Amino acid sequence: MINRLLGLLSHDIGIDLGTANTLVYVRGQGITINEPSVVAINIKTKQVLAIGEEAKKMVGKTPANIVATRPLVDGVVSDFEVTEQMLKYFINKVHKESYSIFPRPRVVVGIPSGVTEVEKRAVEDAATNAGARQTFLIEEPMAAAIGVRLPIQDAAGSMIVDIGGGTTEVAVISLGGIVASRSLRIAGDELSDDIIKYAREQFSLQIGERTAENIKIQIGSAYPLSGVKPVPMRGRDLVTGLPKEIMVEPEQIRAALAKSVREIVEAVKITIEETPPELVADIMDRGIVLAGGGALLKGLDKMIEHETRMPVHVADDPLTAVARGTGLVLEDLDSLKDILIPTQYGKIPR
Repeated sequence: MINRLLGLLSHDIGIDLGTANTLVYVRGQGITINEPSVVAINIKTKQVLAIGEEAKKMVGKTPANIVATRPLVDGVVSDFEVTEQMLKYFINKVHKESYSIFPRPRVVVGIPSGVTEVEKRAVEDAATNAGARQTFLIEEPMAAAIGVRLPIQDAAGSMIVDIGGGTTEVAVISLGGIVASRSLRIAGDELSDDIIKYAREQFSLQIGERTAENIKIQIGSAYPLSGVKPVPMRGRDLVTGLPKEIMVEPEQIRAALAKSVREIVEAVKITIEETPPELVADIMDRGIVLAGGGALLKGLDKMIEHETRMPVHVADDPLTAVARGTGLVLEDLDSLKDILIPTQYGKIPR
């Protein structure tokens, strides 16, 4: 009874708990929070100093006693207590302008489709301990498909490729269920790491994560493109130990990303091979939809189109697809209850 009363003063929220960014959808309001999944901790006192945007500013710039860490690796919880602190921060931030002193919202959380039962339990426990009244879990490719308004409950095939920070989720969906899927621990973070490795091996240059990510966004591509100019790459020369700057061409960065891009494309092709022929025919008509931050990699849609010989579309606002999907589930829990993953605490409404 007390929980129900507290729930009346709480905002139900959907969370895209990403490796790189966490997005929060508030029921009736839309996406209100989009911050990095980073937590800064004082390792001497175990005190959390900053979360989200403030913590990301500290990455690579902290003294020895302060560590800016990501509590999620490859889309799953690697540090339970820090994840709980981060979720509590986001839940409280949503409710800071309301009169709720102890918010107890219902929470829908997107998780990768390939996670184990232990990993699912970790997410559920973290959300519940952070203050959720009920925690519901939904597979990220399903949430992304709902977020981009694919007709998932029709007796026809829809294909979604959700490329996030830590995982790439490929799924064929029909009649509200996933028919064939692949979950790959290669995504945006791996692409940035590829650029760091390339700089070290080819130029003896040590660059940081943020530099690699900026270069990936500026000139990274999966398919030959015209009109893209070279950009400076700045870091530390591993030979002299001094600062160094070189100009890198788009072709060089494309070569650095090629192996990871190939694995993503192969995951798409294998999923198509495992899909029943009737659904493949539907996908040929409707096309493959790309979502997640990785969908913004230049030329990735053309590469997948070339390899699969199917039309490929990048979703509108692909970065927010999963968060919007969790929100749409919240708005209509009764009719979409069957697509949720059964959990320990969040009994699915009947």
